[in-house]
Amino acid sequence: MNVTDFNFELPPELIAQDPLEDRAASRLLVLDKKTGEMEHRHFRDILKYLKKGDCLVINDTKVIPARLMGHKIGTDAGIEVLLLKRKSDNVWETLVKPGKKMKVGAEVSFGDGLLKGKVIDVVDEGNRLIQFEYDGIFEEILDKLGQMPLPPYITHQLKDKNRYQTVYAKNEGSAAAPTAGLHFTKELLQEIEEMGVKIAHVTLHVGLGTFRPVKVDTIEEHHMHSEFYIVEESEAKKINDTKANGGRVICVGTTSCRTLESATGDDGILKAGSGWTEIFIYPGYKFKILDCLITNFHLPESTLVMLVSSLAGREHILNAYQEAIKERYRFFSFGDAMFIH
Repeated sequence: MNVTDFNFELPPELIAQDPLEDRAASRLLVLDKKTGEMEHRHFRDILKYLKKGDCLVINDTKVIPARLMGHKIGTDAGIEVLLLKRKSDNVWETLVKPGKKMKVGAEVSFGDGLLKGKVIDVVDEGNRLIQFEYDGIFEEILDKLGQMPLPPYITHQLKDKNRYQTVYAKNEGSAAAPTAGLHFTKELLQEIEEMGVKIAHVTLHVGLGTFRPVKVDTIEEHHMHSEFYIVEESEAKKINDTKANGGRVICVGTTSCRTLESATGDDGILKAGSGWTEIFIYPGYKFKILDCLITNFHLPESTLVMLVSSLAGREHILNAYQEAIKERYRFFSFGDAMFIH
C-alpha cells in the first residue's frame, strides 16, 4: 500500500488553532464503519450512541511541559530541547534543534543555569541522549521552565496549559496529548457512568513517533517508535468482562486503541501488565478487542489516518474527511471529533 493512498487536501484555515471554551461543544461526525453512513452531531450527543453494558477506555497519561528553550554553554547559541522519553533518572532521549550544534559532549543551560544538560550520545534519527544536572526536584524545575509541546501546526500561544490536558490526566510522561480525550468534561463522564457504561483507564505515554511523517513510499516498510503502556489488573477485568457480557469496547483515541491491541492476545483476552509497544495498525489489520473508536481528524498520510482506515475502510474514511471539509469541521489536536461505530 502506498502512502499517497492516504492523502487528502486540507484547507489550512480548517486547522484549529485554539481550544473551544467548552470542551464538549465541539462537533462530532458519526460514521458507520460498515455502511459508510454519516451523521452530524455535537460531542455531547455521544450519549445517544453509548449503551448500558459498554466500556469506554480512556488514556490517563499526562503531558509534561517537555519543550525547553536554552543556550549552548560556550557560544550562547539558542537551543530548543524536546523531552521524548526518560531513559533513567537524569537521562532523557530528546529532539534537539538545531541538532548539528549539539554534538556529543556539548552542554546546554536553561533558566540561567537552573537546569543544565550534556549530550552523552546520538541515537535513532539523530535524537540526543541528554544527561541533566540540577538541584531539587526535576518535575518542579520542568514545571517552572518548560512549555507545553504543542504540535508545529498550532502557531497560537496556549493561554491555559490545562487545555492541552484531558480532565482525567494523571500519570505524567507524554510528549503530546491523547487529543480525542480533550472533548470530555467531568460532568459528561459522570453522565456516561450513570447510564451504566463502565469507564476503564489505561496509560500510554505518547511519544512523537505517532506524529512523525511516514518517510517511506510503501507503508509496510514504516517503523513506529516505541511507547510505554500500562494496563492495571482491575481495568483489564472491566474490559474483558464487557466483552464476555456482549458489551462493546469503545476506545477514546488511537492511543487507547493501540494500548489495548498491543496487550490483547490472539484469544481476544486483554492481559494486565506494562511494556513497550511499536504496534502499527493499517488496513488489513484484524482488531482483537476494540469495537468502536472516538477520535479526532488526523493529518494526511499519517499513521493515524491509516489506523482509522483499518477500522472503517480507507474509502469510508476519505469520504468522511471530504464531508468534514465540506461542512467546515475543525481539524487536528484542538479540532472536532469522529465516532466510528
